Parts: sequence; structure tokens; C-alpha cells
Amino acid sequence: MERPDPRPEEAANLSNRIEALIEQVRSGDDQAYAAIIRQFEKKIYTYCYCILKNREEAEDAVQEIFIKTYRELDRYRRRLSFSAWLYKIAYHHCLDQIRRRNRWKRLVSVCQERMPASYVSPHDQAVNDLLLHLNQEETHILLLKAVEQYSFEEMGQIMDCKPATLRKKYERLRKKLIEKNKAEGGIVRGEMV
Repeated sequence: MERPDPRPEEAANLSNRIEALIEQVRSGDDQAYAAIIRQFEKKIYTYCYCILKNREEAEDAVQEIFIKTYRELDRYRRRLSFSAWLYKIAYHHCLDQIRRRNRWKRLVSVCQERMPASYVSPHDQAVNDLLLHLNQEETHILLLKAVEQYSFEEMGQIMDCKPATLRKKYERLRKKLIEKNKAEGGIVRGEMV
């Protein structure tokens, strides 16, 4: 089920507020950065957790991402929304972690073993089972498009890829998940993708 689009004026107000906070940080007001962190912390944690499949690693990643973002804030330019720029940093950070450890599949299975069964609903388990069949790139595409609802243009900026290529990959990914879901008798299509 898709989230309703925020009103354009609300999105513009949020963007303007974030831009004002960025200027305050650039002017030496480090407390303004705390407001930026509060605005994005939960979303970045969720994004990292979905990719890394480990609570501790996701928490560490969020801290490292916000430290890196703070250090590189002078490199940020408004041609890309701050949110997209932040996700780009998170995307590359998570990819680096996965490459360094080279244990993507092992992390997913270990995380599932540690998660108490009482915390996982049948719907969540069905989604997790489908996500196990995705590679790193597919997971990133799904999270950015279906969860964070970025446009293909924004996703292209985040992932350094052409929007048309991402659109095709997303459509193939949807078909893959729908077929896998049908084969396993899973959740209804409308609830999944």
C-alpha cells in the first residue's frame, strides 16, 4: 500500500527548513546539526537495517553516516535534495560494509535466527522470505522506490545510474517478487509491491 504523497507545500517547507539548518551548521552552529539528525535518523536506520539485516551494524552505520555527512557538508549542493544526498552517502556506506565483510547471505540468516519468533508477524515473515531472494542492488532499488518513494531520477542520483535503467530493473524486480510470491502462495499482490 502506497503512502499518500506529501503536499507540495509541506515538502517545500521541509526542504527549506533543512536548507536553513544546513546554513546554520555551515556558519558554526553545531546544534543545528542535531535537528537534521532527528529529522532523518529513523529513516536512515530503517534503510541501513533493511540492507545490513543486523541491528548493531545498522546502528553503527547510522552514526558513521551522520559523522561522514557532517564532515562533508561543505560538499553538499542544492542541485540534489539533502535527503537524496544523505541516502547516497548511506547507500555507498552500506555497500562498502557489505563488500568488506563479504557475508551478505550469512548476515540475513543470522539476523533471522536471533529475532524472536514472537516479534515477527506472518506478513513480516513473508516479506523477509521474499527479500532473501534479492541481491544487494535489488534490495537498494526496492527500498528507495517502494519504501522511501524516491523518483527514478532521484534514485539515479543516489545510485549513480541512469533513471531509465533503474525503471527497467525495478519492473523486473517487481515481476520477480510477484512470481516468487505466487510460487510460494504468499501474500496478496496488492499488499506486497
